[in-house]
Amino acid sequence: MKIIHRWKILTSVVALAAANTVLAQEAPTYSRDVAPILQDKCASCHNPEGIGPMPLLTYEQVRPFALLIKDRTTKRIMPPWHLDPNVGIQEFKNDMSLSEQEITTLSIWADAGAPEGDRADLPAPLKIASGAAWQLEEQMGPPDLIIRSAPYDVIANGQDQWWTPDMPFEGLDKERWLRAAEFKPSFPLGKKVVHHGHAVLVPQNPEEDGRRSVALARYGVGKSWEIYPEGTGMRVPTDGHIAWNLHYFPVGAEGTGDVVEVGLWFYPDGERPEMETEGEAMFRVDGLNGMARGQDIVIPPHGYQVLQGTHVLDSPAIIHSYRPHMHMRGRVMTMEAIYPDGRKEVLSQVDRYNHNWQISYIYTDESQPILPKGTVLQFSSVFDNTANNPINPDPEQWVVFGRRGVDEMNHAWLGMTYINEEQYGIAIDQRRASQETLRVSQ
Repeated sequence: MKIIHRWKILTSVVALAAANTVLAQEAPTYSRDVAPILQDKCASCHNPEGIGPMPLLTYEQVRPFALLIKDRTTKRIMPPWHLDPNVGIQEFKNDMSLSEQEITTLSIWADAGAPEGDRADLPAPLKIASGAAWQLEEQMGPPDLIIRSAPYDVIANGQDQWWTPDMPFEGLDKERWLRAAEFKPSFPLGKKVVHHGHAVLVPQNPEEDGRRSVALARYGVGKSWEIYPEGTGMRVPTDGHIAWNLHYFPVGAEGTGDVVEVGLWFYPDGERPEMETEGEAMFRVDGLNGMARGQDIVIPPHGYQVLQGTHVLDSPAIIHSYRPHMHMRGRVMTMEAIYPDGRKEVLSQVDRYNHNWQISYIYTDESQPILPKGTVLQFSSVFDNTANNPINPDPEQWVVFGRRGVDEMNHAWLGMTYINEEQYGIAIDQRRASQETLRVSQ
């Protein structure tokens, strides 16, 4: 309780300092102060073709929702970013969270009646891609290869639906190295009903050369693409079939022939990256130590459950990203590293998990954990089956393992590259040199 009390005091002090900073300046206006925040952190979803419930691109669109924006941002419900800001690594490439000063600016602006200000202060309008466009196209050009699922007829109402077609893999005449992939549900229906999914390339003859399945792309609402770090790629064979696993969740709209696409971007023909990655790897928290998967998930009505799972790395590794996966009762997942010398470090903790969002927290190049062989990755999860959980559908029910959102799962997806000892030594030396350069520059 003392730790929680001190954390609340610290949070209040930071918020008060932010408020004083804003108040010391001119009263915030939409044009000068609010529009840049909304453009940077909100507009990618809140646009006419985005998944947000209303567009927030102009003053006329934003003004009616000023108090709602204050409510959702002060409670840190929006933008969706569920990482604990007080422990673990805090440097991410895709950080959508608001600073205390930004939250305070929005709050003071709403309380002041949401003044528009001088339109000459507005930032340049955003160029927002169509909802049917590839998100990575502006950065990487059009995909080198597009694979498509078999058509699926979406039902309007009912239980969770799974579509698992097998499709031939075509389009490569030689082995290539994957640099990036994007999972793109159809627009507009697929964006609403595809909750998450996987596209896995199963080799034609997996026993040859020890070849194994390749997860080309994994998707969840909040995570649709993956770009591998510089010098890192995934080996893609030429033959095989795509095993699709698509989770559709009915939302009251139906459609025939819905197709999901995956765009693939490769390294130049003949170029092989220095390191080979497996992409996102699953680390289970449930059903370990000889138990069947999920057998230990038993959450009582109006109760809680805590589960912990450990994994020993049998080679050095670099972690690119962290994506917890639980369902509606999941609330917390912590990832810790226990190093061979006994040191223990919290790498990341999601303390406000929300099953509606499957966010991948992508570490910056300078903050990616570089782990030696023998490191123990320890994951701790908390399930909340009480009325205090805002998305709990029914706290009266016992909850066990299952694929439906109302059941539970418990694992983490880690963007992971296993490396050898030589590569580990080089990575550690480069990290130390980078840190020293930063220290000197400060």
